[in-house]
Amino acid sequence: MPGVLPDSAIRRMIARQEITAATEVTGAQIQPASLDLRLGAVAYRVRASFLAGRDVKVADKLADFEMHRMDLTHGAVLEKGCVYLLPLMEGLALPRGVTAVANAKSSTGRLDLLTRVITDGGTEFDRIPEGYHGPLYAEICPRSFSVLVRPGMRLNQIRFREGHATLDDAELAALHAADPLVTGTPVIDAGLGFSVDLRPAEGDLVGYRAKPHTGVIDLDRIGHYTAGDFWEELHTAEGRIILDPGAFYILVSREAVTIPPDYAAEMAPYLAMVGEFRVHYAGFFDPGFGHRAAGGTGSRGVLEVRCHEAPFVLEHGQVVGRLVYERMAARPDRLYGAGIASNYQGQGLKLAKNFRA
Repeated sequence: MPGVLPDSAIRRMIARQEITAATEVTGAQIQPASLDLRLGAVAYRVRASFLAGRDVKVADKLADFEMHRMDLTHGAVLEKGCVYLLPLMEGLALPRGVTAVANAKSSTGRLDLLTRVITDGGTEFDRIPEGYHGPLYAEICPRSFSVLVRPGMRLNQIRFREGHATLDDAELAALHAADPLVTGTPVIDAGLGFSVDLRPAEGDLVGYRAKPHTGVIDLDRIGHYTAGDFWEELHTAEGRIILDPGAFYILVSREAVTIPPDYAAEMAPYLAMVGEFRVHYAGFFDPGFGHRAAGGTGSRGVLEVRCHEAPFVLEHGQVVGRLVYERMAARPDRLYGAGIASNYQGQGLKLAKNFRA
């Protein structure tokens, strides 16, 4: 059956060496509908972001752009505003008919780490064609905070598809009628639209803005950092905020969403016609996210927002993103939030797991 490949199929791909690894893949890397990718032991500081281009290997292109390399064995700092290329431990030998798409993990995006996967012969980020045989690389550019990384850290994830998986609007409406996907009336237009919550039910805290001058974040430290050292709280009683150009914000969706067990979803950026802001990190939503079958009662989407050239007024209820739903090829063995370390099941407005609640 066409669709997104579940955890059981990912295990078979590993056994068939369609997913290869310098160090054996662990069970903790396998999510209900994706595989976490691990950083290798070296990072290359490069002059600029790049794609390999058709018929060109990343290693050959790297020779033109490398500035210096760092051994990550004992940890190394990736500095804010710099671009790095890191070979990943995993590689691929995809069969015909299977494509892949990569994305930043939730905590990665919430730290404003721009991280994308590139491949040999690649002409776009995070998209891997059928039949690809070769290594994987992560391009990482810390935008707000410098971070300490080590080999084996998992900043990216990869999802595999066989055939066409995306639901069209009519199919999405039918799914919502059978198993409600969102609180309230759905906005269905090339996916399920969601809006920003700037009138919380309690209090007036609506989000956070990254501070411009902070210390280093060790990505292995969970619940360690005081939020106020890195984030400025945003309060409003007016139902609107003004986004500052170049600033990074953590906000939350007004709607609580669910992903039924036989489906997965991807957060697609909403490109405002005015072009002044975007919810700029897409993300994967696993089967069971917010769903009653996995102990959920709906989970709100955390929005990672960056403003562009001019200050922009963001109003309560303004549509800022959409979820594109896809069929699973089969139901996964485990659902998000059901017996696995799911940090964001039932979430509301929430910073990355590195910060104390």
